[in-house]
Amino acid sequence: MRALNGADRGDRDIEDLLRVLAPQVVGVLTRRYGDFDTAEDAVQEALLAAAAQWVDEGVPRNPRGWLIQVASRRMTEQVRSEQARRRREDLVGRREGADRWAAPGADEEQDSSRDDTLALLFLCCHPSLTPSAAIALTLRSVGGLTTGEIARAFMVPEATMGQRISRAKQRIKVSGASFRMPDRDDWQRRLDSVLHVLYLMFTEGYASGAGEDLQRVELSLEAIRLARALRRMLPGESDDSEVAGLLALMLLTHARSAARTGPGGELIPLAEQDRTLWDAAAVAEGIALITEVLPRGRLGPYQVQAAVAAVHDEAKSVEETDWPQILALYGVLERLSPNPLYALNRAVAVAMVHGPDAGLRLLEDLAAEPVLRDHHRLSVVRAHLLDMAGDGDAAAAQYRVAASRTPSLPERHYLTIRAARLSSPDRGRRGR
Repeated sequence: MRALNGADRGDRDIEDLLRVLAPQVVGVLTRRYGDFDTAEDAVQEALLAAAAQWVDEGVPRNPRGWLIQVASRRMTEQVRSEQARRRREDLVGRREGADRWAAPGADEEQDSSRDDTLALLFLCCHPSLTPSAAIALTLRSVGGLTTGEIARAFMVPEATMGQRISRAKQRIKVSGASFRMPDRDDWQRRLDSVLHVLYLMFTEGYASGAGEDLQRVELSLEAIRLARALRRMLPGESDDSEVAGLLALMLLTHARSAARTGPGGELIPLAEQDRTLWDAAAVAEGIALITEVLPRGRLGPYQVQAAVAAVHDEAKSVEETDWPQILALYGVLERLSPNPLYALNRAVAVAMVHGPDAGLRLLEDLAAEPVLRDHHRLSVVRAHLLDMAGDGDAAAAQYRVAASRTPSLPERHYLTIRAARLSSPDRGRRGR
């Protein structure tokens, strides 16, 4: 990794860097010492030290090596503590005198052919865990998301999510799971959870659930990197259709990143984006990938979502979007994987094909869904369709409701501005 000057980077840049490096360091320590739980605790302490020190002193020449060295020392201190003595004294005996702490740069040279982050991802998706527990633990350990961010993704209280993650760690420890890539029999049992984790990790990077920034590009790029690595490492004769579908979905969605925000970081919706700013190479790769895998293998939700993204990305303007095709794809998606959020997107497609009133009728049924009842997305879609129907006052009211419910500051600002424009006396001249 190239040298970085802390004076030229803000706190946000350091946070993004630490988020990407954290799972790599956890992977190194887990492989070396065989204790995932303690390794993660040690890395969290190293991250806190880095966040405090790097802001003042600048990012070191080899930040990954720095974190490995500091976390290794923290881990050894924990191993030697009285509380951990009995259950870890054998580990200390094996490690004392070996001096295997990584000096900056040494670990990359020794392990350049190994992808510890991918192995860590599969460890977190161990069969002893329920799918929801595996996904939560992986988002914490591999994605670097906070417990609060994960709780929002699952729509549960933060305390509940904290307990779920702690129990997942303990189950992995009790299971005696080894730190390695799974064999062929284990692979498929963990793959669905792995794909779901990568999808949520990418989504949090592309559209951050909370905070001042709309996007965390480094998190999205790390999810794409892991999806590529996962596809390369699939066992022979495995069906890679859904892995390829997820990778295509990420590429086609991430391709729009540069056009999603204005000069001040403000949100720009898809319909108003400058499509010349889209990453043409990523679009081409994503379309080629989904075109290749759709005709073969088992059809899955990620492939269908990638197909929807491809239809959007192929359109040269919003007016040229093939909404009937998108509507048909959402119908397929709902049959494959019933989900209220998919149904919400389908309501938009219905409105674009059959008119806003048809879409609004679908929203009446969706409002009873527990997941959507208080979710800001329902109010956003309702506001959009009411605006399409010409009811500006009702649309403005719904935009205000949505703004009060979203934890994302850029989205809140955008929704508040939309509401204000619809409420203004000259709303008849507003742009859509």
